[in-house]
Amino acid sequence: MTQILKSLMPLVAFALLLTVPASAQWSSYPSKRVPRTKDGKVNMAAKPPRTYYGKTDLSGFWLPTNPVKYLLNFAADMKDSDIPLTPAGKATLNARIANNGKDHPGVSCLPSGIPEKLSIPDGLKIVQTEDVTLMLHESRTIYRQIFTDGRKLPTNAQPMWMGYSIGHWEGTTFVVETIGQNGLTWLDMRGLPGSESLKVTERYTRPTVGHMLIDVTIEDPVNYTKPFKSTLDWTLLPDEEPIESICEENNKDPQHMVGK
Repeated sequence: MTQILKSLMPLVAFALLLTVPASAQWSSYPSKRVPRTKDGKVNMAAKPPRTYYGKTDLSGFWLPTNPVKYLLNFAADMKDSDIPLTPAGKATLNARIANNGKDHPGVSCLPSGIPEKLSIPDGLKIVQTEDVTLMLHESRTIYRQIFTDGRKLPTNAQPMWMGYSIGHWEGTTFVVETIGQNGLTWLDMRGLPGSESLKVTERYTRPTVGHMLIDVTIEDPVNYTKPFKSTLDWTLLPDEEPIESICEENNKDPQHMVGK
């Protein structure tokens, strides 16, 4: 176990507590728009459904395939030396690691931003329409709107935890651009930073009913010298729904996050 991982053990334990078994969801009810095998199970390997307006339908309840890999380290597939941190970004990351991540927003029940929110193992429900796609996150019971009605990203908008997102289609790939996050969120629980200048581009592809890939590109001139990306992996949890999750109701984390 590396020294970095050892320093993150309090966060590892916290992340593992986020994983929720299917039994904690609504009682199972069969989805109507997914193909099934003869025994009634969802055919996870089938081609994904399409919408009435001719696009791949991303709708469903999704979980990260690897529950905490990218939550703990968004750049898990990169060498640390390859992460293009600026001196300021490196100083912020090192300070967070040295302090055991005790100031992570989640410790105080504050929201995750993008991309960290995409890796929370509580899962999320996607509701897709022609003009807007909704992401209903079980964690913190937070929603996200991705507009596909032709509007542009705002200028000089008030910074928000989830930022502002617009999307468009490139063939079978749903491309989402997000700006306007408030600079208070972390890219992961390890501590990769994001500033108010952060721009996140997500590219969603659904090769089969049960599988989603998301290429996530990070651009932030304050913390990184050039763009870099990771590819996240989601698995459909068929016939299930998210359930309300209110962090503030039973938050016992702050007293344990003492840092160094």
